[in-house]
Amino acid sequence: MSRTSPHRRVQEGELSRRGLLRTAGGLGAALALGGGAFAATTADAAPSTWTHPGMLHNAGDINRAKVRVAAGTDPWLTGWNKLVANSHSQSTWSNRATATVIRGGTGENYGLLYNDIAAAYQNALRWKVGGTEANAVCAANILNAWSTTLTSIGGNADRFLAAGLYGWQFANACELMRDYDGFDLAAAQEMMARVFYPMNNSFLTRHNDACITNYWANWDLCNMASILAIGILNQDSAKYDQAITYFKSGAGNGSLAHAVPYLYTDSDGYALGQWQESGRDQGHTVMGMGQMGAICEMAWNQGDDLYSYDGRRFMKGAQYVAKYNLGNDVPFTTYTWGTGQNCSQSSQTVISAASRGQIRPVWAMLHFHYNRRLSLDDKYISAFYYANAPEGGGGDYGTTSGGFDQLGFGTLMYAK
Repeated sequence: MSRTSPHRRVQEGELSRRGLLRTAGGLGAALALGGGAFAATTADAAPSTWTHPGMLHNAGDINRAKVRVAAGTDPWLTGWNKLVANSHSQSTWSNRATATVIRGGTGENYGLLYNDIAAAYQNALRWKVGGTEANAVCAANILNAWSTTLTSIGGNADRFLAAGLYGWQFANACELMRDYDGFDLAAAQEMMARVFYPMNNSFLTRHNDACITNYWANWDLCNMASILAIGILNQDSAKYDQAITYFKSGAGNGSLAHAVPYLYTDSDGYALGQWQESGRDQGHTVMGMGQMGAICEMAWNQGDDLYSYDGRRFMKGAQYVAKYNLGNDVPFTTYTWGTGQNCSQSSQTVISAASRGQIRPVWAMLHFHYNRRLSLDDKYISAFYYANAPEGGGGDYGTTSGGFDQLGFGTLMYAK
């Protein structure tokens, strides 16, 4: 639906997630609803009242982790220990803020940014869950330095990946710190709107002047996630609505129907959905679970249920990806798309086994949503999560950028 029609009509007896939250009374209702299923309907307009913190984690998530860790209860304690052991979570981390970040081509230095974001996020989590002031100071110093130093993101086409990935991640670290006196929220909000958003918007509207299908789903997804996160951080309804609308009906490969183009039912009766990058490799396919998952979780915490949109199409895609990466066979329909500037045709006829079984910290968020919040049978998602729990974060999955495509620590923050 368009932004000019903000109120979705629902069937008699149904309520949107936002409607349920309002009816039951705000955040307390959000926590109360955590264990049960409800109708898969969503509102199309930005929230009239913003929830903070309200991106990857809400106040209930933080309080639950805080209480469970203090009580020494697993799996939260094990997840906490994973966080504390990470070098990025140490309060002695020194930022390396720079004016220009380059990803792709000559002079690449984007590792400075993704390592510092991981450190800011992890220190923010340690402060929120453990209450240690030194971690708060460290996180605030990192975010303040980048907010007042970063002026541009450059490089080849990969600059749009940097703008997307590090945009939503930086905003999430800021969201955790927004109530800390030593953090300059206004500077962060201004920098995000000035440096990241124009690149995110340019990519979604022009796709680097390439064929609309040229770029893989993750390129759209990370830029959508950044716009959504900036919308929440800055309480900017237009940006929030832009991201939600693109998720539902965007022309590129990151919108839901393009990201999950083919649907199936396996022999055990589980609904599956072929992921757009499945014929490419499994590393990028699993990455997509983290990017779309982040969008869905951030929207959820503002009252919009994208997890269930279009018949839970994302869940079907996640089940497909998890099943294949567990070593099982899945169906595959030949995938054909246009490439370059002239949309010359290319096809993939089989699913790719490249990097099959790659571990990324993306599954806890999905398992604890579909299985514990909604009480659904997520056989393959849950199996892949528990085979690799507890989840760590940036620094636990290698030193290259792929290990920092997601913020992680889902066991600590999502276990229910």
